[in-house]
Amino acid sequence: MNNNYILNGLPEREVKPRERGFTMAMDKGLSVREVEDFLDVAGEYVDIVKLGWATSYVVPNLQRKLDAYRAAGIPVYFGGTLFEAFIARNQFDDYRRVLDKYNMTFAEVSDGSLEMNHEKKCGYIQTLAEQVTVLSEVGSKDAEKIIPPYMWIRLMKAELEAGAWKVIGEAREGGNVGLFRSTGEVRSGLVEEILTQVPFEKILWEAPQKAQQVWFIKLLGANVNLGNIAPNEVIPLETIRLGLRGDTFTHFLNNGQPIIDA
Repeated sequence: MNNNYILNGLPEREVKPRERGFTMAMDKGLSVREVEDFLDVAGEYVDIVKLGWATSYVVPNLQRKLDAYRAAGIPVYFGGTLFEAFIARNQFDDYRRVLDKYNMTFAEVSDGSLEMNHEKKCGYIQTLAEQVTVLSEVGSKDAEKIIPPYMWIRLMKAELEAGAWKVIGEAREGGNVGLFRSTGEVRSGLVEEILTQVPFEKILWEAPQKAQQVWFIKLLGANVNLGNIAPNEVIPLETIRLGLRGDTFTHFLNNGQPIIDA
């Protein structure tokens, strides 16, 4: 990382291309100029960008936007809801052709909006994994649907075995379903149980709210994979990862203790 001056004792960050410490930013409809401005400031700290849900269907200048991200060396993928929209219309082959048309190297497979047989979902993952790198999302977008921890573990393991590169813990862009209660509070017991069975570097936790990001960083360190980060929150998140914001300031000092008496 090209930092502006020296500070000793900061957590060591993995460097790109990295398997851990991933930051996935969510683009909910930025203009090409906004993308360029965003990358000028934060591109160094972004590993991958998701074009949220099915925004890629309606956003103008899609190809120019993809080109802007690629010029910065940042891969992009379409949100899982777009995949589900094609599946719901029996257009899986059309979806694959869209991926080819736009030279996509990543795809997201999800079933958060659509009831889908899990064996069939794993079949989609397996097929797409021959074409692109697959991220698969586990969890429902329905706040009333509570999936027990053993089922999260079973689903994640099966999707990784089917060929997913990483599994995504669902939270939506609001951070109020799936991994989180409607208040945004982390379902901590769920997360900790998942981590007993699934390697943490294989999980991308959607954590759009600052308090959620802080919680995961305190639990798993600076190199936890976090997603659904708003473009203007990427730099603030990096400071949280490094213990350079009040929320984690003392966490990384001398094993959590301040070096000096303030």
